[in-house]
Amino acid sequence: MSDAKPYDAVLLLSFGGPEGPDDVMPFLENVTRGRGIPRERLEDVAEHYLHFGGKSPINDQNKELLAALRGELDARGLADLPLLWGNRNWEPYVTDVLREAHEGGVRRVLTVFTSAYSSYSSCRQYREDLAEALGTLAEEGRGLEVDKIRHYFNHPAFADVNAAAVAEAVAQLPEGARVVFVTHSIPDAMNDVSGPPAAGGGAYVRQHLDVAAEVARRASERVGRELSWDLAYCSRSGPPTQPWLEPDVNDHLRALHADGVPGVVVAPVGFVSDHMEVKFDLDTEAAETAGEIGLPFARAATVGATAQFVAGLVDLVQERAAQARGEDPELPVAGGLGPSHTVCPVDCCRNLRAPRPAATGEDWQAPVPAGS
Repeated sequence: MSDAKPYDAVLLLSFGGPEGPDDVMPFLENVTRGRGIPRERLEDVAEHYLHFGGKSPINDQNKELLAALRGELDARGLADLPLLWGNRNWEPYVTDVLREAHEGGVRRVLTVFTSAYSSYSSCRQYREDLAEALGTLAEEGRGLEVDKIRHYFNHPAFADVNAAAVAEAVAQLPEGARVVFVTHSIPDAMNDVSGPPAAGGGAYVRQHLDVAAEVARRASERVGRELSWDLAYCSRSGPPTQPWLEPDVNDHLRALHADGVPGVVVAPVGFVSDHMEVKFDLDTEAAETAGEIGLPFARAATVGATAQFVAGLVDLVQERAAQARGEDPELPVAGGLGPSHTVCPVDCCRNLRAPRPAATGEDWQAPVPAGS
């Protein structure tokens, strides 16, 4: 299967990050606009970036992923398929990227998010920003159609690459080391409405538990013994009065040490690459916590731009293209949950603050270009 029709471009859509110290506060203001986050909290988070010279690693990681995707597309006979990169919160902004693509003749785009799970922050907010970009372009007389691939948290490639990373990290620690899978914490209320309403919410946690169990199973086969594991969270940013998903990874490491666990592998299964939440929250803060209490610690790698993961993403691109052509391709999954939807149901991962139109959904009405 080497065809990507009816799509005439693929867009890698990511979060974005500052490129230097002067970018940090404007970037954080973009991220938190309309959320009422106190200036003091932004200054605290800014220190995370300034700790690394004010530059987020995510942009370079996206460039590496783009290069790997380009190579995989070319190898499958898709050298003429444009590969775009846009961000929600920093340059290159998605609106600008889509405008330039339209000028180059692109009319239908397939989007790959650098987030594998269902929640407002990890899916719908990307869809809302796409809708805003398409509305802006329509006002300029530019019509574009945009789709997305399905959530890939349970794609076999994602699970297998994570399992290999966990097994490699386990080998660095004493027998009996425990695996702590880590993802970004979100408010409890956001988790409660994550996923399709018909499924009852809670998709964010449910998906993480499913993939953690599958990754642990595959890693256990690799190391020749059953691995015990937990799910913990990092990067909480809400006020103390607002319930967020717990336990915090640092609190959990202390609890495991108190229980006599001989070592921990911290596995950032909620993240695709080593961006700031991994580099600061895990490689810096969690590693320091483990050092302070004398707990042997290893951090498993993220999937990054590994060949198997990249091949899996291109499989998903071609799978979605086949669906758009009216075909019925095989939808491989790992774990106990089935394949995710590609067109989001109404109110999927809904916005609890100020609902906005969201692209690639059942209720999405593409804006009509001005002058048409």
